[in-house]
Amino acid sequence: MSNRSRLVPIDFPRVPLKNGVSRVICQLKRITIKFCKSSGASYGVRSFIEHDLLDYSRKNPEVAIYLKPRRHHSPVVVSEYLNGEKHYMNYHNFTRDNVDKWMNFHRTSVGWPKKKWRKLHYTRTPSVQGVWSPFTNMDPRLNITKFPDKYLGIPLHSPETATEKLREMFEKQKLNEENEEKVGKVKIEVQS
Repeated sequence: MSNRSRLVPIDFPRVPLKNGVSRVICQLKRITIKFCKSSGASYGVRSFIEHDLLDYSRKNPEVAIYLKPRRHHSPVVVSEYLNGEKHYMNYHNFTRDNVDKWMNFHRTSVGWPKKKWRKLHYTRTPSVQGVWSPFTNMDPRLNITKFPDKYLGIPLHSPETATEKLREMFEKQKLNEENEEKVGKVKIEVQS
């Protein structure tokens, strides 16, 4: 294990305060693209600027985009977020598609520094019952059932077929005829 992994702080995953309650607020506020006009390492960044930057800025009007040409330097993108964090990323020899994907990554990112997660779930008001999962209220028969099972293979919400409806109507008609015969016999016995 390297020393770098020991220096990464440990925390719980969370979202910015009240983000998404009424609408989602983009946490990215400024992107500065530093690139060289003649270097081959900046070719992907330059082609992104020529072909895709206008569309990116139209789709994300809340993000300020700055271009800063620098001679003989590797391309770097600096993204600044609402919480004051700045992230630097080197785009050396990136293709146009890679630049596009990473620009969208910066846009959807929150801007917190990298952290290791203790758990995948966290709450400030823990429950006594524990964490819910889809298997919490499952039928215990599933533990001892051998699959494929005829009963469990039936869809839960399938509409009744016409054949099933006819059989049901036939059974009701039979029961009604039997009840009429019984009532008729009882009337005959009472009269005699």
